[in-house]
Amino acid sequence: METKNQPLFIHKNTGEKDIFKPQKLIDALIRSGATQKEANQVLSEIYPQLYNGITTGKIYKIAYKHLRKTSQKVAGKYRLKKAVMDLGPSGYPFEKFIGRLLRQKGYEVIVNKIIQGKCVTHEVDVIARNHSEQIMVECKFHSEKGQKSDVKVPLYILSRFEDVKHTWEKDPQLKGLRFYGLIATNTRFTEDAKDFARCSGLKVLSWDYPPGNSLREWVDESGFYPITALHSLKKKEKSDLLEKDIVLCRELKNHQAILKEIGIQESRIQRILQEASELTGVK
Repeated sequence: METKNQPLFIHKNTGEKDIFKPQKLIDALIRSGATQKEANQVLSEIYPQLYNGITTGKIYKIAYKHLRKTSQKVAGKYRLKKAVMDLGPSGYPFEKFIGRLLRQKGYEVIVNKIIQGKCVTHEVDVIARNHSEQIMVECKFHSEKGQKSDVKVPLYILSRFEDVKHTWEKDPQLKGLRFYGLIATNTRFTEDAKDFARCSGLKVLSWDYPPGNSLREWVDESGFYPITALHSLKKKEKSDLLEKDIVLCRELKNHQAILKEIGIQESRIQRILQEASELTGVK
């Protein structure tokens, strides 16, 4: 066991070694809705369980276990990053999730659309349109923590976007709209990837980028938490629901018949709906 006065070395998801910074954990807890007092309490409770070489994943599990004892809502929000990682392994649920978030922002959304570009045909993950712009969204889902999208990703997506954009610009029904390409990932981009995107005009969206408009902030602002954030649902049940196009916690209330269809008993359904309500704030 380490004391609070000794440096504690941890292993990050990227494989790197770093010094444990208590304030980073405090900040994460407060972002999830914990008060300063609650965050300090969680930190005090987990300190005796920390040791040199502990992984960030293990620290997360310990903190999450303590949060569940005090607030399902804070625990669910703290679980959000892992919940987004659990929208796999195919990545198709992640595309649906991004589509839901864009629809909440006022866009008309189509998921998985075949488009004829100038040169070749493209299968586009998400197309989002409002009164002034149309966006081609490509989703880069990573099933491993710490894996980043490097510069090859925006290089490739830019070429696809330019081919599609050529067709859109000649479509009279799209006259007057601005066209953008957006890459969304559930993890992070390398610095080279972000630099290239800024230079080329591509938009990028990752867990914590761009600051003030990141994926985490999209979810927090909308309250559109994925069903994978719920502790009361089993892994198989989450997979079954995603296959039936139930992606968000707030969608469960209106699809109780599907919960029964996949074999969940009435008593558990009520617990699941209660947790979903506490997390989203939707009664």
